[in-house]
Amino acid sequence: MQYTPLDRLEARYDVVVVGSGLGGLTCANRLAGAGHRVLLLEHHFQLGGLATWFKRGGHIFDVSLHGFPYGMVKTCKKYWGPAIRDSIVQLKNIVFDNPQFSLTTTFSKDDFIRILQERFAVPAAVVTEFFATVDGMNFYDDQSLSTRELFTRYFPGRSDIHRLLMEPITYANGSTLDEPAITYGIVFSNFMNRGVFTFEGGTDKLIGLMAEEMQKNGVTICTNARVDHILIEHNKACGVMVGNKTIAAKAVVSNAGITNTIDEMVGQEQFAADFLDRFKNVQVNNSSCQVYFGIRRGETIADIGDLLFTSTAEEFSSEEMRRMDTKSRTFSVYYPKTRPQSVPDYTIVASMNANYDDWAELDSESYRQAKEAMIERCFDDLERYVPGIRGKVDTIESATPRTFQRYTLHTKGTSFGTKFEGLDISRSLHREIHGLFHVGSVGIIMSGWLGAINYGVIVANDVDGYVRG
Repeated sequence: MQYTPLDRLEARYDVVVVGSGLGGLTCANRLAGAGHRVLLLEHHFQLGGLATWFKRGGHIFDVSLHGFPYGMVKTCKKYWGPAIRDSIVQLKNIVFDNPQFSLTTTFSKDDFIRILQERFAVPAAVVTEFFATVDGMNFYDDQSLSTRELFTRYFPGRSDIHRLLMEPITYANGSTLDEPAITYGIVFSNFMNRGVFTFEGGTDKLIGLMAEEMQKNGVTICTNARVDHILIEHNKACGVMVGNKTIAAKAVVSNAGITNTIDEMVGQEQFAADFLDRFKNVQVNNSSCQVYFGIRRGETIADIGDLLFTSTAEEFSSEEMRRMDTKSRTFSVYYPKTRPQSVPDYTIVASMNANYDDWAELDSESYRQAKEAMIERCFDDLERYVPGIRGKVDTIESATPRTFQRYTLHTKGTSFGTKFEGLDISRSLHREIHGLFHVGSVGIIMSGWLGAINYGVIVANDVDGYVRG
């Protein structure tokens, strides 16, 4: 697909969107559909942000675990069209395997109710009340109740149930038991509606369809274009600097990390003291590691499940899950049915939560050894489900928080944006500097594919009102 090169861009657009994560793509598309002249700038050669892919050894790999709730069907139908909506399929075999329990679930609310009652012997009334509580949670609820306190209220002393309910959400957005319960409840109740879904055909197909739709709507797309500065005059965003090129705009939308946006592209000197006091409380969320396995063409593997939440750790711990030598990981298995191609292909992506600081200061040799050890741990675990897997693999690649920092430019290579406080900063940015908006993974709630797309719609509406006003 051909995009517009940097030297052929015009000097002025109505809106410049910086970054092409799903929030930025959706925001740009919505604004163009509303009649605005929109420029989308992406520093990488490929669109998608963390919703992207790469090719190695004849295989196509999604960069990380991708699963989203049923709400994506409605959202994509309304904002991206039938071709994207119709490629959303359910992952029906979600496997949990750890020292406390082993089970397979559809990850739907009905199935979890059944499992909690039949497998974990929780009274029906308790299960009903728990789900009613999390289903009713919203952003404006009391934030003093932690997830740990929520679990203790309904399932005291049941670390096995805490693990069942929390482990997938920690993989999804980096949250812990000690964060506000609403950050858990909102995400969990979304997923628990009707199960976990993915995009049949892979992220490359998804982003390709989105790019086609954007260009049809008139979005100018430019890759290999890193924005160095967002230009501010008289407390108003007025354009961007890309290398030595200045591009003017009525509004700028940053799809970079909120900390990158404020600290690097705008500069703290542009903001009032009270805003910076609130900004100081924003915590960058943790990052992740991945190991990618490509199965030799002609080889097959049995259906071992679509997502495998595996661990040999005795109990759940978000701290243990971020250790370099963690015993906990998720295997996302791509069968030919998941990514249909002319020649059947199997790939497996192992995903682990991680701390950037553990990897950041390693010298080149220590870094290489740490990656090799991580690959071997993944092989050891995978061998339990696919005996002889080492002989079937012809391609291995790995990614660490340093990899994510390099390709996304996110502060500390975060895969999950910020903790809860980041959402308020993101939403209030345009009130601090007129014409400056932010869309991205913030506050845990606005993370993942569905959160990113919905946030893109919200911000597009804000920008449309501002530009027309």
